[in-house]
Amino acid sequence: MNRRLGALFSGFWLALAPTAPAAERPPNIVLIVADDLGYADLGCYGARDFETPNLDRMAAEGVKLTSFYMAASVCSASRAAMLTGCYPDRIGVTGVFFPTRAKDGKPAGPGKQGLNPDEVTIAEILKQKGYATACFGKWHLGDHPKFLPTRQGFDEYFGIPYSNDMGWWAGKPTDFKKDFPPIPILDAESVIETNPDQRQLIRRYTDHAVRFIREHRDGPFFLYLPHNMPHVPLFVGERFSGSAAYGLYGDVVQELDWSVGVVLRALEAEKIDKRTLVVFTSDNGPWLAMGAHAGKADPLRDGKFTRHEGGHRVPCVLRWPGALKGDRSLDGIVASIDLLPTLAKLAGAAPPEDRKIDGTDVWPYLSGKAKNSPRDTFFYSPWVVRRNAWKLLTPGGYREEFPKPKSTYEPGMVKYDEPRLYNLDTDIGEATSLHNKEEYKALVEQLTKLCADYRAELEAGKRPVGTVE
Repeated sequence: MNRRLGALFSGFWLALAPTAPAAERPPNIVLIVADDLGYADLGCYGARDFETPNLDRMAAEGVKLTSFYMAASVCSASRAAMLTGCYPDRIGVTGVFFPTRAKDGKPAGPGKQGLNPDEVTIAEILKQKGYATACFGKWHLGDHPKFLPTRQGFDEYFGIPYSNDMGWWAGKPTDFKKDFPPIPILDAESVIETNPDQRQLIRRYTDHAVRFIREHRDGPFFLYLPHNMPHVPLFVGERFSGSAAYGLYGDVVQELDWSVGVVLRALEAEKIDKRTLVVFTSDNGPWLAMGAHAGKADPLRDGKFTRHEGGHRVPCVLRWPGALKGDRSLDGIVASIDLLPTLAKLAGAAPPEDRKIDGTDVWPYLSGKAKNSPRDTFFYSPWVVRRNAWKLLTPGGYREEFPKPKSTYEPGMVKYDEPRLYNLDTDIGEATSLHNKEEYKALVEQLTKLCADYRAELEAGKRPVGTVE
């Protein structure tokens, strides 16, 4: 039976049993990721002076997560973890990948590291179940051909392979990253354009997404839409310029929200929204040092680069009419590393069995079949952990992005000679450490051991980053 005939046959039975389709057929999956969007940067999370009606609609018609964590507070590490279901330290991706700078007479070019091609991504798992796959936007898991999306399970790729500040752009400081290669636009593995007009990026990525949805409406498909914005430098299309009271940052977020609305309407126009799961989130918290060109993480502490809540805890809304009961806010811990096993299960697949995966299937919790999240523990790093309401930072040096700490340890760094213990249920802003209270001494020891055991397990089973000889 060909795919179109099969879809028609399935449609006949769906008409007879309208409550069954979401559970009985693998869903299309759309994963939309913003860059450096803060926890408080959606209307449904408390944003002010700009509006996000389409994302607020997703929350009203679906699920809003209030304790959703990216596994890193910088982009390459967070994206690698999200797509593989593994903590960054396990797969050797703990920082940010850069293209190679011009040096000693040698020209600038692709970087020498990326996500190891031996790792298994969400796209590769879904392809095994017949999914069409595409990535449109920022990749940032290596720009050498061996690391590109087309080598990691994606049928199509269009976009900038790293951050939009890693090269030239109109109006940049003359001495800023002048030794980087021109910012490329890739189609599959070929550079088709350099130094693009970044005011058009959101629209161009959205156009590709809509075209892909139309071409694969018979499904199933996996569409990964990782935007370059609102990472600095900020650029916005003419239609949205000056549209937000907040300024340029608000303009950009409103254009991102418009893009989400276009995707939702495309799914509805093709009559496939009821068999499509849409997930929206951010790769890490806001780059607070950018001032008015950054978002906000209120009421969380700090932002990007840090181990505090504002660096890792990000907005996440999910919508799947018929399968996800709407207008629910869930407070349980869910992490980006849980996406791989969750999406695999929905597609009738399984995570790879030949390697350690840190994520867990959270669909019973998201769908309302389970009262509590199966995840009670999350590691921000091998030295920082949350278990239920309690968060521990073991002694050591930590970066604090904003406000600048009063510390002589290192610029932008603070050194803790003692652990820091916070109850996130009563102190979401991590203002008062309870580590010195006698009644919490045993808890500090327990969480400290949890980190130590995790480090030992990582050391025994960590895998290498991808490298070009």
